[in-house]
Amino acid sequence: MVLLSAQRWVRSRLTDRFWRVQEVLKYARHFRGRKNRCYKLAVRSVRRAFVKATKARREKKRFLRALWITRIEAASLEHGLKYSSFISNLHKSQVELNRKMIADLAIYEPKTFKSLAALAQRRRQEGFLAALGDGKEPEGIFSRIVQHY
Repeated sequence: MVLLSAQRWVRSRLTDRFWRVQEVLKYARHFRGRKNRCYKLAVRSVRRAFVKATKARREKKRFLRALWITRIEAASLEHGLKYSSFISNLHKSQVELNRKMIADLAIYEPKTFKSLAALAQRRRQEGFLAALGDGKEPEGIFSRIVQHY
C-alpha cells in the first residue's frame, strides 16, 4: 500500500485505532460508571480484571484440591482411617487414582470407596505381601497389583 502523503497515512491509521479502542471497550461493557465508556479508565480496569482472572485460575486449582481432600478425609473417617494413612496405604497398594477420582467415588460410589478403604486398612495392618492375601482384590475394585516374589 503506497501512501502519497502523511495526511493519508494518518487517515488510514485512524481505523486501526478505532478498532483497538472498541476491543478494550468490549471487555469493559459490564463495568460500572465511566469505566465502561472512557477508554483511559477502561484500559486500566480491563488489564486489572485480566490479571485477577489469571490469579483466580491458579487459586481455583488450589481450592478444588483442598475440597477433594476434605471430602476424602470425611469419607475415610467413616471407615476408621485418617486421610494421610488412607492415601499412603492406597499408594503402597499401587492404586493409581488421583484425589479427584477418589472424592467422586466417595460421593457417587460408596461401595467402591468402601472396598478401597478395606484395601487400605488391610495394607495398613498386614503390610504389602499380606494385603495381597491369595492374590484377589476386595470385591468391587479392579487394580493392577504387582506380585513381589
